[in-house]
Amino acid sequence: MSRQPSIAAAGLAGAAPVFAALGDETRLLLVARLCTEGPLSIVRLTDGVPVTRQAVTKHLRALAAAGLVRSKPRARQRQRLWELEPRRLQDACRYLERISREWDGALARLKSFVEE
Repeated sequence: MSRQPSIAAAGLAGAAPVFAALGDETRLLLVARLCTEGPLSIVRLTDGVPVTRQAVTKHLRALAAAGLVRSKPRARQRQRLWELEPRRLQDACRYLERISREWDGALARLKSFVEE
């Protein structure tokens, strides 16, 4: 019986920065807003968030370091638009699907062992 490589060996260990970044409630809220509302300025992202603009900027930088968001200059204004980097979220989804399959496999093996 051939076993699949472990999660770390399969290159999934690179997901840690993504999940660490998403583990903060404020950062998760920012990602959710960018998912639903599209690219937003820091002014718009600060609306409805119980933290300062400086704190939101710090959270956005952490998300950018994890590859989840990026900023680009806004035409004719001195603002930047922040937008989602969908590839990293898709990677995270694939990591979770892989972990789920491994978990399902482990449960099936345990069930088989217990029933024998």
